[in-house]
Amino acid sequence: MAFFGLFALQHRGQESAGIAAANGKNVVVHADMGLVTQIFREPDFYPLAGDMAIGHTRYSTTGTSELCNAQPLLVDGHYGQIAVANNGNIINALQLKEQLQDEWNCSFSSTTDTEVIGYMLANSTGSTWAERVFQCMRQLEGAYSIVAQTKDTLIAARDPLGIRPLCLGKLNGGWVVASESCALDHLGAEYLRELEPGEVITIDANGLHTETWSGRTGRRSLCVFELIYFARPDSVMDGHLVHLVRQQLGAQLAREHPVEADLVIGIPDSSTAAAVGYAQESGIPFSEGLVKNRYVGRTFIEPEQRLRDLGVRQKFNPLVEVIQGKRLVVVDDSIVRGTTTPHVVSLLRKGGAKEVHMRVCAPPIKHPCFMGVDMASRDELLAANKTLAEIRTLVNADSLGYLSVEGLLKVVGGTDGGFCDACFTGNYPVPVQLELTKFSLDHGVQGSD
Repeated sequence: MAFFGLFALQHRGQESAGIAAANGKNVVVHADMGLVTQIFREPDFYPLAGDMAIGHTRYSTTGTSELCNAQPLLVDGHYGQIAVANNGNIINALQLKEQLQDEWNCSFSSTTDTEVIGYMLANSTGSTWAERVFQCMRQLEGAYSIVAQTKDTLIAARDPLGIRPLCLGKLNGGWVVASESCALDHLGAEYLRELEPGEVITIDANGLHTETWSGRTGRRSLCVFELIYFARPDSVMDGHLVHLVRQQLGAQLAREHPVEADLVIGIPDSSTAAAVGYAQESGIPFSEGLVKNRYVGRTFIEPEQRLRDLGVRQKFNPLVEVIQGKRLVVVDDSIVRGTTTPHVVSLLRKGGAKEVHMRVCAPPIKHPCFMGVDMASRDELLAANKTLAEIRTLVNADSLGYLSVEGLLKVVGGTDGGFCDACFTGNYPVPVQLELTKFSLDHGVQGSD
């Protein structure tokens, strides 16, 4: 079940993966570098016996892409073994690591902030796991959705601002938690709800228990980039189907940046829904214009620029007979470093496109992310260093239009509201140091992006 859940969440990380299983006596972990289907073969499941498991697919935001950082990570403490996996980024990880080394003599084997969380849990006080997690919440700064497991208890927690997603489902009388509801769908589990910010769920032989940290402010800051790019379109997030949100973003983009054209195409796959929304709102026909090689991963989340460049070259092929002689509106979800866009425009022009009008259903990304998206340093961010006219020239588009921040928030306002839009506005939900780097725990430099 954990394997198939991870398979459904492969889009969230493609560097490494792992599963930890517990049988009431001990916890066993199998983790390695690569994709879920590369790491697990049938014999690998035999040691993973028991009645509960946690799993993780890694996309690095703190620490290098190496085996020592593959999760779940196993640590020992006052309460025996505990396996921990995290989606997010702890911005004060270095200070906490030094504190753990000084006060508890903890010996670290990785360079990721997840091990910091693990040792904090393993050495925390409190009569219940919820109390121990709350003690950690008082010190952890940043974004985190955590799953952890002891020999007989499963723990799930979401940070007090709800920056990273986490949801709850039910399956055959048991319980499932996952970053996205699409994982529950593939398991045949019933989706129940999203965890509240600051909520801690514990599951053991006595069933499910839930408590919410009293220190939470009630403010919510779900990462809006989840809705724009990260989440699968068939997931439910902030109470809305992601596919429909992206369609609405495309429609809003058409209202803000209309243009005369013959066809609307999306850059597959994360932009397809937005392209459909743009087409419906503008009245310009939608068509597929690019074919994506499904076996190339998401180049945005490759850990190195060289790998991103190689991936982009292998990723798309134009449908020449469809686009030849046509004025195209090309909808993309975002432009971060500017790796993909110039290549795509060049492909379309070589395929015979008469005009290429780029439309981006995210505002210009001008600020690095410190909350769990490896969004480059400010020096690498295209919109932080170039004007709109300069970007249009660089990508060689006939026109270029970004969705406004106001338009984005108008669409995603949601029932609960409250989003982190810091990559567009610079308004971070928690104070950050702007010089942080993702290799802080490798080199002893504070923070991560």
